[in-house]
Amino acid sequence: MTTTSHDTDERLIEKGRKLFAQSWRFTHASPSIASLPPMSGQIEIAFAGRSNVGKSSLINALTGQNALARTSHTPGRTQELIFFEGPETTPLRLVDMPGYGYAAAAKTKVASWTELIHQFLLGRASLARVYVLIDARHGLKEVDQEIFKTLDRSAVSYQLVLTKADQIRPAELATRIAETEAALAKHPAAFPQVLATSSRAGTGMPELRAAMVRLLEERGA
Repeated sequence: MTTTSHDTDERLIEKGRKLFAQSWRFTHASPSIASLPPMSGQIEIAFAGRSNVGKSSLINALTGQNALARTSHTPGRTQELIFFEGPETTPLRLVDMPGYGYAAAAKTKVASWTELIHQFLLGRASLARVYVLIDARHGLKEVDQEIFKTLDRSAVSYQLVLTKADQIRPAELATRIAETEAALAKHPAAFPQVLATSSRAGTGMPELRAAMVRLLEERGA
């Protein structure tokens, strides 16, 4: 019997549900490239985005652990790369990156952690994908384009995820998705499809988990 695309999608969604139903934990905080945890053969998936875009909330929604990202962060969390892992058999490591474009801090600090973001994106061999989070209410900003340029140079695949999709009208969301996908046409390293999510409502989480499972399977993990 031929496996249909629907069957494949359902299989990946169920596999993703099981993967993230396991217990995930905070493992490492890196304020600099020199302090990164060693690459251990695990595939790393990072989450990038402007400050307050909802990275921590997304990670919590993905794992079903409401306080995972929030309680694991230190007071200087905006300046660090935060690593999360599942059980030892899980071939995946999640990376919560500092928010970029945050103006309410000293310019030297902003420059420091912005440089950390760009260095990590360009030089981490185990980094397999970056999900760039965009607030659905506001759409793309110029500071997002700078991250796209770094990702285009890094040869790391990336995909855009709209957050807080429940906070705008469906018609407005559809327009935002179309605008974002049109902008991605200029970036060949980017996935053409944009995922719309809501951490609060759970919208888009099964599809995001399934996308990660597909990546793991493609990498033979």
